[in-house]
Amino acid sequence: MTTLYRLLTGEDSSAFCHKVSEALSKGWVLHGAPSYAWDHGAGVMRCAQAVTKDVDGPYEPGMKLGAQ
Repeated sequence: MTTLYRLLTGEDSSAFCHKVSEALSKGWVLHGAPSYAWDHGAGVMRCAQAVTKDVDGPYEPGMKLGAQ
């Protein structure tokens, strides 16, 4: 068993919430609290949420994590 890790990021919007919700629906699990930061250049809030997922088989650096 291998634990995969992803950091989902995006502008603080419903699109970001949908990105996290989609990952959860595919078996990813929230890992820690979300983070927020003000992007002065773009004038928007940015969000980040870590997620993990246990999968069978070894980790491969070329794997597309979002497809797991």
